[in-house]
Amino acid sequence: MGKTTKLPGGHRVAVRDIKDAIAAERREMADLLDDLPPEAWEVPSLCAGWRVREVAAHMSLGFRYSRSAVAAELLRARGSLHRMTDRCARKDAERHSTTRLASFLRENAHHAWTPPVGGFVSALGHDVVHGLDITVALDHARRVPEDRLRVLLTAVTPRTCRFFGADLSGVRLAADDLNWSFGSGSTVSGAAQDLLLAAYGRTLPAGRLSGDASHRFVAAPATG
Repeated sequence: MGKTTKLPGGHRVAVRDIKDAIAAERREMADLLDDLPPEAWEVPSLCAGWRVREVAAHMSLGFRYSRSAVAAELLRARGSLHRMTDRCARKDAERHSTTRLASFLRENAHHAWTPPVGGFVSALGHDVVHGLDITVALDHARRVPEDRLRVLLTAVTPRTCRFFGADLSGVRLAADDLNWSFGSGSTVSGAAQDLLLAAYGRTLPAGRLSGDASHRFVAAPATG
């Protein structure tokens, strides 16, 4: 089986399998982005303040910026990671064509980048969740493969929910398309990939989740 990594609950998964899943996710998202019409790139994503274009730019930041470049950007942002990633996403979204933004993912499918914490499981989560930030916002039919979802759902813990700003107090998330649940309280049900978004602190379009507490995870309607 080779080298493995431990998930919550004692589950272990082969690192090689996670790396393969990351590569497949990046290639599939690159193909999807290549097929988007120009107007889709301007649609607001599930990431507050970012269009599809900014999310796509952010997804490849780790491949394109050296450590020294990241350090310099952090300095400009006065040490705020949030300000840094926001500035870079906006800058890169304007600098690069949509074709190039898609190709960054394809060309770096096997890049070994990982977030500061969490290793390759977190890298998979980064790619899958930001991909969903795009596809759910566009009401695209893409479904994340079950094996990738299971790894990420198994990795959901109270600590990760706090990290991503997800308030699941008094709520039990229960997938209706595979055997998974998390938490306790009023049941909120829906597709596993939508519940993953809720666990990552996202609010979703109306109608994707059900249950008495589902309104807590629904985005406010656009105004203006």
